[in-house]
Amino acid sequence: MLLQVQQVTRRFGADTLFDNVSLDVPEHGRVALVGRNGAGKSTLIRMITGIDAPDEGQIIYKKNMTIGYLAQDTGLDSTKSIWEEMASVFKDLQDQEDALHQLEAQMSDPEIIDDPEQFERLSKTYDQRQAAFKANNGYGYRAEIRGVLHGFEFDEPDYSRSITELSGGQKTQLALAKLLLEKRDLLILDEPTNHLDVETLTWLEGYIQSYKGALLIVSHDRYFLDRLVSEVYEMASGTVTHFHGNYSNYVTQKAAKLQREWKEYDKQQHKISQLEDFVNKNIVRASTTKRAQARRKQLAKMDRLERPENDDKVAHFAFTPNRQSGNIVLTVTDLAVGWNPDQILAQPVNLDIKKHQAIAIVGPNGVGKSTLLKTILGKIPAIAGDVRFGTGVDTGYYDQEQRSLHDKKTVLAELWDDHPTTPERDIRTILGSFLFTGEDVDKLVHSLSGGEKARLLLTKLAMKHDNFLILDEPTNHLDIDSRQVLENTLNDFDGTILFVSHDRYFINQVATSVVELSARGSELFLGDYNYYLEKKEEQAAVAARALAEQTAGQPVTKSVSQSKQSYQQSKDHQKQQRKLQREVERLETQLTELGDQKSQLEVSMTSPDVFNDQAKMAELQTQLETITTQIETVETQWEESSMALEDLD
Repeated sequence: MLLQVQQVTRRFGADTLFDNVSLDVPEHGRVALVGRNGAGKSTLIRMITGIDAPDEGQIIYKKNMTIGYLAQDTGLDSTKSIWEEMASVFKDLQDQEDALHQLEAQMSDPEIIDDPEQFERLSKTYDQRQAAFKANNGYGYRAEIRGVLHGFEFDEPDYSRSITELSGGQKTQLALAKLLLEKRDLLILDEPTNHLDVETLTWLEGYIQSYKGALLIVSHDRYFLDRLVSEVYEMASGTVTHFHGNYSNYVTQKAAKLQREWKEYDKQQHKISQLEDFVNKNIVRASTTKRAQARRKQLAKMDRLERPENDDKVAHFAFTPNRQSGNIVLTVTDLAVGWNPDQILAQPVNLDIKKHQAIAIVGPNGVGKSTLLKTILGKIPAIAGDVRFGTGVDTGYYDQEQRSLHDKKTVLAELWDDHPTTPERDIRTILGSFLFTGEDVDKLVHSLSGGEKARLLLTKLAMKHDNFLILDEPTNHLDIDSRQVLENTLNDFDGTILFVSHDRYFINQVATSVVELSARGSELFLGDYNYYLEKKEEQAAVAARALAEQTAGQPVTKSVSQSKQSYQQSKDHQKQQRKLQREVERLETQLTELGDQKSQLEVSMTSPDVFNDQAKMAELQTQLETITTQIETVETQWEESSMALEDLD
């Protein structure tokens, strides 16, 4: 283990944020910490990094381990240029390089050349230092820096720019870039996907998959977690629960765990009811009073299970249009997107949106996705082209910059001022469905968190009852549960949706089509995000093959036999993938069952009757060791199968 969190507790005054929390990070581990906003994830991370100390418990580190930590929305604070700051990671190599150059200068001195003994001594020293320099990637570190900077969309013209002149998002990206180059034993990332576009996220996933150190990640990006992690710790209701597998596996296991808990709870409640009925009917009858008393004692001694509950409440709401639009909702023809004719970001953009479609717009940062939405809405004039709405279209807009909120208003006034004829009781009920209850409605807007402001914007949008929703990054600031609620709500929406998002999981759940925006304009893909990725890979493969064949002077062709062979290989690949997926799921179920058995044994061993009986204790200890060995074996099998499955993805 690199790191062990053992029975840690954190209190704020009389309130306990979490209690008796444990968490392990193994060498080369890929661990996620998930939970709602406010559950205590960042607080626990600050303890792990040594910034704060736990009120109880301890955190144990492997000797001499190094930790790299990226806090949420924390940027690089430096007056250096981008290149100078990244190169500072390799100062030791630069010093070695300078020493090699000095040796080279000495060896080229005529006096040294004429002295064979001294030249031989310097040559030997040079060879040794050069070998060490080469072994530490001395000849490759500049390429490594360039590769990481390129991944974060910083190219050679940017290298000389001062970090002080960059945006907050760019500084955060550079902080992460520097951490990756430092190659710490444990990399702790708190919401690392903020400020990253889809292209950069895809690159980052690939880079982290080959990262040699361990990872502890806090993220609301479920697609990111699915691709990277093999263990999930859920922080909820003041405690932490461990699950094996990626995020999707965690969701499945959590649902199964809750179902088991309900089954056990209902079974015990039925037994309690039977015992209580027997006691009530028989306690006063002389012939049965002893049996009734025995059952009463049984009830008193019973370790009653708590009613299974999900953690905190979730918002529940719906988008309900007042009327239906016509079949043609929006037509955009040869649109030029930008702020002026000299700053065109994308052209030509063409959209043909029909009723009940859900269109996602993707593309790199700075290409004009938000500008496109504002141009469609008339907030920015079109430089060229045409925008036409269909018949009966009522448009609602979610602005990621949250400019439609008024800082000095209360939450109640923010909504009520827009709907003054609606009774206050109804306004409060609607706000309650978005988790604004009690004194929350009297808070000033400027004091709300990013997540609360996002929920307030969604409340206002739901109250408008529009039939065409235009959403700009609607999942920003929302925790995972709130994102799932929004997904379900949009999927139930009887209208049309056009949205910009970097949340690939969200796009997969909501979008019926994907439009990619680039400087060359727009390109439509008739499917979800995974379909879009597949088509992009096909396009890249075709382009690469065409380039290779063109270079070789051959026509771009593909024989029928090649097509059949490719099809058969694809089928075999899918068959193997399904087989491994079933194996992984079987092993996960087995691990859950073994974990439950282990927990029951450990509980039994703490019972005074068993604890004081050496024979029983020895028997249970043997069983515990057997189950622990089985868990280790199954975990190894699961890890091998999971890695094989990842290799097939």
